[in-house]
Amino acid sequence: MENTAYTGDFGSKEFYSVMTLVQDYFDGLHYGEVSKLKAIFHTDAFLKAPGLRRSLDQWLDAVASRPVPDQQGRPYDFKLISIEIIKDQAMVKLECPLFDHFYVDFLSLLKENGRWLVVNKMYSDLREDFPLKR
Repeated sequence: MENTAYTGDFGSKEFYSVMTLVQDYFDGLHYGEVSKLKAIFHTDAFLKAPGLRRSLDQWLDAVASRPVPDQQGRPYDFKLISIEIIKDQAMVKLECPLFDHFYVDFLSLLKENGRWLVVNKMYSDLREDFPLKR
């Protein structure tokens, strides 16, 4: 995982906690680990893309029923672009190439009850702008 930028008022413990969540997100996507993904999202999280809205359960069902990138020999090419942490909220920007898509994800996190969770995910597919190398 590559970190190209981070900003904010936070300690190393908070940064480490958010980085661990990001690593779990990448692993969950690449290895198809639905339980790992479910554990890092708040139960009322929604996933939003232009023209598409999904509940967490709808998205997790889609992840569970799709091919697993690791089993297909797909590269683990996820990249952390930025993290901004301000007190008990964070915004994470990621590159998530999956299958024939080049997603850019924005994860909104809140720290509640001592734990960071994703409360919102926005994403867009930039594959036409950045075709994946094959």
